[in-house]
Amino acid sequence: MIRSLHPELVDELPADHPDAIETRRDLRRINTLMGHTGILTRSLKRIFPEKPPSRMTEIGAGDGEILLRVARRLPRKWHDVNVVFVDLQDLLSNQTKADFAALSWGVRSVEADIFQWLNETAAEKTDVILANLFLHHFTDAQLTTLFAAAAKKADAFIAVEPRRGGWPLFCAQSLGLIGCGPVARHDAPISVRAGFTGRELSVLWPPGENWELTEHRASLFSHLFVAHRKR
Repeated sequence: MIRSLHPELVDELPADHPDAIETRRDLRRINTLMGHTGILTRSLKRIFPEKPPSRMTEIGAGDGEILLRVARRLPRKWHDVNVVFVDLQDLLSNQTKADFAALSWGVRSVEADIFQWLNETAAEKTDVILANLFLHHFTDAQLTTLFAAAAKKADAFIAVEPRRGGWPLFCAQSLGLIGCGPVARHDAPISVRAGFTGRELSVLWPPGENWELTEHRASLFSHLFVAHRKR
């Protein structure tokens, strides 16, 4: 299956549109089925086995609910973590902020285009950048630009994306069986066709011997890419 990109309906909807609200609920359900909370949790613990990061950034963060689930799974020593959520829309609710605060995590939301934000904040370092179901929206050329900026800004980069293939596509086309709405049913197959397989993301990361790259199938439906600066 050749990788192909097409517009997704959710990207055109205002944040408060009923279909957008329904789709965010559907995405939380889809993330659960794909196991992304566990994948991200294990990846963070593997990269930071002793001392947790103090600064994290999630790009294409949505409403922050997935990272909140991750934070709740991490050991108690993971506190005083400061997170920046970057998205085209500010979807971080007061309740979600309060839930993070209860875990001793500080969060703030930035409403911005990711490329513009990376360029404007190039001097502001972060320990790790997270991307969950986000990279598949971009062409290889755009990802090369994004990765070049991320490699200068962070010591680690973790992305969990749709795995491109026949079985994930079949399941994406069957989301109506679990009650997903029309937007998710339209967008999910598009996401799979724009997803990744093999070492497609690794070849786009800036070359250099100081990076350890891991890329592989992470579940029945998901693809994991991790770039970690060697210590």
